Amino acid sequence: MVDLTLLGSLLLAILGVFLFFRNGFLKKIEESDGDTAAATVVDQRECRSREGGDDIIIVGAGVAGAALAYTLGKDGRRVRVIERDLTEPDRIVGELLQPGGYLKLIELELQDCVDEIDAQRVFGYALFKDGKATWLSYPLEKFHSDVSGRSFHNGRFIQRMREKAASLPNVTLEQGTVTSLLEEKGAITGVQYRTKSGEEMKAYAPLTVVCDGCFSNLRRSLCTPKVDVPSCFVGLVLEKCDLPFANHGHVILADPSPILFYPISSTEIRCLVDVPGEKVPSISNGDLAKYLKTVIAPQVPPELHGAFLSAIVRGNMRTMPNRSMPAAPHPTPGALLMGDAFNMRHPLTGGGMTVALSDIVVLRNLLRPLRDLNDAPTLCKYLESFYTLRKVVGSIITISSLYLHDSFLIWNLSVSHLQPVASTINTLAGALYKVFSASPDQARNEMRQACFDYLSLGGVFSSGPVSLLSGLNPRPLSLVCHFFAVAIYGVGRLLLPFPSPKQMWIGARLISSASAIIFPIIKAEGVRQMFFPATVPAYYRAPPAK
Repeated sequence: MVDLTLLGSLLLAILGVFLFFRNGFLKKIEESDGDTAAATVVDQRECRSREGGDDIIIVGAGVAGAALAYTLGKDGRRVRVIERDLTEPDRIVGELLQPGGYLKLIELELQDCVDEIDAQRVFGYALFKDGKATWLSYPLEKFHSDVSGRSFHNGRFIQRMREKAASLPNVTLEQGTVTSLLEEKGAITGVQYRTKSGEEMKAYAPLTVVCDGCFSNLRRSLCTPKVDVPSCFVGLVLEKCDLPFANHGHVILADPSPILFYPISSTEIRCLVDVPGEKVPSISNGDLAKYLKTVIAPQVPPELHGAFLSAIVRGNMRTMPNRSMPAAPHPTPGALLMGDAFNMRHPLTGGGMTVALSDIVVLRNLLRPLRDLNDAPTLCKYLESFYTLRKVVGSIITISSLYLHDSFLIWNLSVSHLQPVASTINTLAGALYKVFSASPDQARNEMRQACFDYLSLGGVFSSGPVSLLSGLNPRPLSLVCHFFAVAIYGVGRLLLPFPSPKQMWIGARLISSASAIIFPIIKAEGVRQMFFPATVPAYYRAPPAK
């Protein structure tokens, strides 16, 4: 009886502390944010603006814009999409969708957009270094057999999503170039754009979402862009050849930086050669072809060597700067940034589309309870939570009711599960590119070798990092643990069986180098948002009461 009394007292004490925290600290946060109230989710088809015009304008109909248009249109919003060019895009990136991204497609009911475009299923990666190879499979055992990565022609995928968005009667897809955002009393009220025929037009809506890509000309008024260009991709298409590991992406840890191979159709393999720096050798005078033949070709696996040289001879080489830009938004009433206009990471890990689709799920869930979007300042304050929630992993538990029944204290819990992947994929992309690139620093090269050997161990040593890469494990703490496990493994390789002063010095520099790689990336992403989101006031904001 004493034990039961003590147990009951302990439970009541814990509950009391929880209620004090919830009703005290959170109340102060809510009071500082303004009067808010829990809103009941309304029927998806009842979302309408008061004026009877468009509810939302979306600038850009790429992966993010088209997917967002369909998602919000399906929820009953009247959406106008303005895209500069509605013809099929021809790009050399945005061609590999990770399994985590495919799960987001399913959640958004867009999974059929990878059908009928000759998309190829991808089940993992093959990693090559100094003639050795290791095979890394996605941990898909717990998922439906249809779940895997997908690789395809980017333009075909985008066209499928545009068609699906345009099939909704409340979504208007229009070709035009948005030249500026319209502002009134500090709030964005719409856009000014030029139609395909050259006519200047204006469109108005309570909310404008800018998704105009990595070369966005509108982002400067909505964020502080700190764009870094660590390298460029040179893209080629290989034909009449087979990958050493079928249905896998291939990463060659070459000198000076990685080379990627992956299928984009049943007959074509994309090759992306990473060239460090903001410029590539000249194509016109033959310098680029010479560089690929003399420096890169000897490092290509034998199975692909002939097709690689043939692709160079055909001359259809494309280049693309690899941009990295942490999200640094200026919360602006009436406007929101998404996609590459908002946040970019090195495309080595193929995580861009997964992040964009994950962000769309977060934004959809935030907007669903709202009937009216016309109160721009209140909506802006509420949507500030988007910038935190897109980086949060875990569950929010709230007590929805508390009462006595037959002398027992009863409480009902409401649990909201959060699985966004933005911070984890952004951090992994930046860190992995630096680790996979060759360096004159011996400590960095030891880290590179340690990473290859660590992944080659198999088991949790490969499935753990690959689950992060694939978007299946969005937890940033897991990423940090594996990253420093690689560094410690590298130090162990140096010190065993008998350490020397030189090896000990290199080991210390290896740990220092690992810290110098990952900590600045985490700082740019936001330490509080990644690891302590509960300390960010926007995390607790409820939908406006109206």
